[in-house]
Amino acid sequence: MINKHVVNQIVAIQSTADDAPAIMELLLQTALWLKSKGSTQWNGLLRGEDHHNTQECARRGDVYLFKDGEALAGIVTLLRSPSAWDIALWGEEGHDQAVYLHRLAINRAYGGLNLGDAILQWVHSSIRFDGKDRIRLDCIDSNPLLDKFYRSAGYSYQGHSDSGFFLFERLQGKFAESRTI
Repeated sequence: MINKHVVNQIVAIQSTADDAPAIMELLLQTALWLKSKGSTQWNGLLRGEDHHNTQECARRGDVYLFKDGEALAGIVTLLRSPSAWDIALWGEEGHDQAVYLHRLAINRAYGGLNLGDAILQWVHSSIRFDGKDRIRLDCIDSNPLLDKFYRSAGYSYQGHSDSGFFLFERLQGKFAESRTI
């Protein structure tokens, strides 16, 4: 981590196993909020399904918490190795240089403050992983706001999976192009 500061008083902290309950609570709150908006995105979490094995990711330190004092304002998972999910979406090749971004979630108390954008900019300017030169992510194709959000954050559209997800990538050479938040 090059810089812990994200925006205003919010700082990034790498997860430990002890953070897993708070992370899961934020993800469940986010899934409930999405459901209240008519989205089926992350509904699996409401059924107890976690295809990204978030608790194990927290234990390994792959989840980054964004804290405002003691308050958990947001989270993001950054995987240095592709998960089975990533391989299914992206294919068998081209994973060596990629970090996979998953589960960007914002505490609704921080909604409307552009914290999601600030977190993406932090990912590109304030953390590095040896041997990695790109960030990859996927998002559900039924949410045009997500498509717009990731494109506006500098991600390039890489394709569409048969399972209903858009694929995006941002090269590290473009990480330094930060915007004012």
